[in-house]
Order: sequence, then structure tokens, then C-alpha cells
Amino acid sequence: MGICELSRKIIPCKSCGAVIVAAGSARRMGGVDKIMADLGGKPLIAHTIQAFQEAPVIKEIVVVTRKDLILPMETLCKKAGFTKVTKIVAGGDNRVDSVNRGLNGLSKGMELAAVADGARPLVTPALIDRVVRAAHSFGAAAPALEVKDTIKEIETDGFVAKTPNRATLRAVQTPQVFDYDMLRGALSKAIAEEAPITDDCSAVERLGMRVKLVQGDERNFKVTTQLDLLLARELLREEQA
Repeated sequence: MGICELSRKIIPCKSCGAVIVAAGSARRMGGVDKIMADLGGKPLIAHTIQAFQEAPVIKEIVVVTRKDLILPMETLCKKAGFTKVTKIVAGGDNRVDSVNRGLNGLSKGMELAAVADGARPLVTPALIDRVVRAAHSFGAAAPALEVKDTIKEIETDGFVAKTPNRATLRAVQTPQVFDYDMLRGALSKAIAEEAPITDDCSAVERLGMRVKLVQGDERNFKVTTQLDLLLARELLREEQA
């Protein structure tokens, strides 16, 4: 059982289920299906699932993927021995709908829900543990990194509108972990209002809820382009050397 330190007392962690979202079309990969792309001799998604399989704080996993990948995903999980994967479901028309379908697939009684990008193959059990513990204490948490580059807000004509203070900016990663009921309510409201949601934190923030950010991991980047895939392969090669 996962253990959380809270107010100098050691108490059991709330039960946490994971929703791994891998239902994208990979338009920026030049025709390469990044979810099933080879990474160190196995599909990229297998590395992501493995990290959640090994994280003690995660009780079960629901994988959300494209309809055409449901059978291959079932075969992959069975062969890899991913015993925590209880369901594989088809994604929706957008990320919010896909996450909602994943939440519906979790067993009753889950108190926390961790939502993760399937295309972050270098996520670690240690990072997962860190975010879940923070969500246990604060109700909502996500990993984040300081922004290295100066960020510009632009006008529609391409000219700079303003330059935000970089010291107050963070690049947010996944998994993002929330009180289960809070996230369900936030996503339902976002769907009903057709709100433009870029991540699950933003859905919760719309309700006025605060999200605790914890230290992220530079290796926990999202594979979006072929260059990202090459970098992931090199980093994995270094780890296995």
C-alpha cells in the first residue's frame, strides 16, 4: 500500500486509478504511429504503461486508445503482463471526451484519478508517486518544470503583444492527479459548456480549484514529433547501457 506523509503522520494513500490517454492521430509524426512506434525493442506505449504498473500508489489502469488499436493494445498488455490494466476503451472526439471515457472505466471506489499522456514513455514510478502524494494532500496536483525560454504573447498579425515574466511560468506535464469526483464534475461542466480545455488542470481551474505543482522531470517529455522519438530512443539507450 502506498504511504503518504501528511502533517507529520504516516497514513495510507487514497486509492488511485490511472487513465492513460493514447487516442491521438499523431498528425505531427509524418505518418508514424507514435503510440506503437518501436522504442528500445517494444512499443512506445508499453514504456508508459510499465511505469504505472510498477508504481505502488496506482491500483488500476484504464487505457484509452483509438478503435483500431484496441485489439493490438489488449494483446500487448496481455503479453507484457500488465496486470493493473483492467480496461481498454475507445477514445472520443477530443481529449476531454477521451479522459471522461477513461474515468468511466475505473472501478467504483477510486478516490483519486491520475490522467497521463500515453506518449510520455520516460515517465517514472518515482514521479508518479510524487504527484499522487501531492494530490492526496491538496486534491489536485501536476508535475511542472521552469520555463527556459522567454515566452511571447502575440497578436493575430504576428507582432508581440507582451512578454510574461518567465519566473512565474511553468511547463506542465502529466500525470495530473485529482480527487476523482472533482475531476468528473469539472470535465462534465467543460463538455456541457464546450469549453476549450488544453489539459485536465485547466478544467479543474475553471471551477476555482487550486492545483499544486510539484517538480517535474526533463525526461518526461511528450513525444510529438519524429525528433522527440529519436531523443527518446537515445535517452533510453543511455539508461540501458
